[in-house]
Amino acid sequence: MARKRWANVNALYQIYPRSFMDSNDDGVGDLRGVIDRLAYIKSGEKSLGIDAIWFSPFYPSPQADMGYDVSEYCDINPMFGSLDDFRELIEKAHASGIKVMVDFVPNHTSDQHPWFLESQSSRDNDKSDFYTWRDARADGSPPNNWLSIFGGSAWQWNESRQQYYLHTFLKEQPDLNWDNPAVRQEMKRVLKFWLDLGVDGFRADAVRWISKDPHQRDDLLAAHCPDEQSVRSFDDLQHKYSRFWENLFPYLRELTDVVASYDDRIMIFEDYPDGNYGTQEQYLGFYGVNPDVSMPFNFEGLGAKFSAESFSTMVNEFQGMINPDIHTPVYCFSNHDQARIATRYGGTEQARLVALMQLTLPGLPVVYYGDEIGMTNAPIQFDEIQDKSVFSHGNDESVGRDPERTPMQWTGEKNAGFSQVKPWLPVDPISKKVNVDVEQHDPDSFFALYQRLLKLRSQYEILRMGEYEPIGDAGDDIFAYARWIGKEQHVFVALNFSKETRRVTLPHAGFILCSTHPVDYPAIGANGVVTLRPYEGVLVECSEHRLQRDN
Repeated sequence: MARKRWANVNALYQIYPRSFMDSNDDGVGDLRGVIDRLAYIKSGEKSLGIDAIWFSPFYPSPQADMGYDVSEYCDINPMFGSLDDFRELIEKAHASGIKVMVDFVPNHTSDQHPWFLESQSSRDNDKSDFYTWRDARADGSPPNNWLSIFGGSAWQWNESRQQYYLHTFLKEQPDLNWDNPAVRQEMKRVLKFWLDLGVDGFRADAVRWISKDPHQRDDLLAAHCPDEQSVRSFDDLQHKYSRFWENLFPYLRELTDVVASYDDRIMIFEDYPDGNYGTQEQYLGFYGVNPDVSMPFNFEGLGAKFSAESFSTMVNEFQGMINPDIHTPVYCFSNHDQARIATRYGGTEQARLVALMQLTLPGLPVVYYGDEIGMTNAPIQFDEIQDKSVFSHGNDESVGRDPERTPMQWTGEKNAGFSQVKPWLPVDPISKKVNVDVEQHDPDSFFALYQRLLKLRSQYEILRMGEYEPIGDAGDDIFAYARWIGKEQHVFVALNFSKETRRVTLPHAGFILCSTHPVDYPAIGANGVVTLRPYEGVLVECSEHRLQRDN
């Protein structure tokens, strides 16, 4: 099968390797488990039908932050398999028409990485300046007031060097010194290694921190914080100097130049909305790095209130600020760090509505494994916690990010068909009813909805690359928009965010291509009026113009 170009990819599917499929019955998901499930992703008779997959980190790591503490960038953690397994996975994925993206962690390494072990050994070795080291203040305290996202100071004392090193995340994750050209060369070498192996792209983690104020001035107090003594948490400071500094985009350009030197490869930047910067400045800055091969995630929906006003404002403002001819939107509504869609937005019906919205918006949508069957955050007891970042806060009530990382629910059998032994995280009890096996045989299931939308997205260019236009005055609690290509092709989307029935008048009459309930479509009158049930959404083809199928 010919490899599909990124411009024609219908969606990107995030796989959390520990939780997708265990092939060797050790309780942990692995690469061979993914190979065994490629038919589910794309090529099988009852497949999801998705064109690209992205792996969360699978590198060698002590697992202080579940793989985001990398101890070797150019290898596979034995718990997940081997480089030969990954080569086989790429070969079989490409043969099935699936692109493969991997996570890239540029800001920090593990404190067990050979670079850090050498760097900490003295102040005059070859790697001494690979990380950010500073002397203590006169009283022995850290060099400045910068904070770790996971709690406390971002500086950790090191006895070997008699200095502090910087860690934006856990103390086991020292920050690399990107102002050192040798570090940037190593990072580019890492990209080339994986590109030569055949990967189709990278998700670049936590990129805003790779450029920091070289003078390392104290971050400013947040507006609500009267003095330094009142600083208790990360949000008590404005992080003006500890991230997003002036070399961020030039450094990212160096990386994307490597990506651009290979055919049809991309890099997606992880960056969340930041109150210290204007939304437009932030997005257009990332898009300006190298729009031919790179783009930022749009995570604004993660914090959006579940309402037509909230989502329409977010989408309309974003679509209004970008140039659709050169910028690719990447809408993402859940991931390994955030509550699942069905949990965050209040229920399964609301999650169906968000799914229809996401998969009818322009660009490259990102689907988190399990969202396509309506998985929710699973209950985790305190003694079952695996996310060690919880304990860095000293919080004995939080269970961290584990609830959205539980094993994929394949069947209603023991351990949800994920493994024959006890999984690394408990399986959600709801898996008895919510699982792939059940939903593949239910024409009105979450799976059927995603399958239908992804098929339409593959078939019709208009859903991937058509123009976007909001439909104003659609009615209370309604978010409506049009997608079009020239004068020949038009579709309309109407989304009811209310728990009550709503009537919507579309610009033209038409017929429904998909509804949030694939077996029970509402009727559309000759005048374009459609009655939407609570939390119902529809994708409508304009009857005056027939769509052109790509395949």
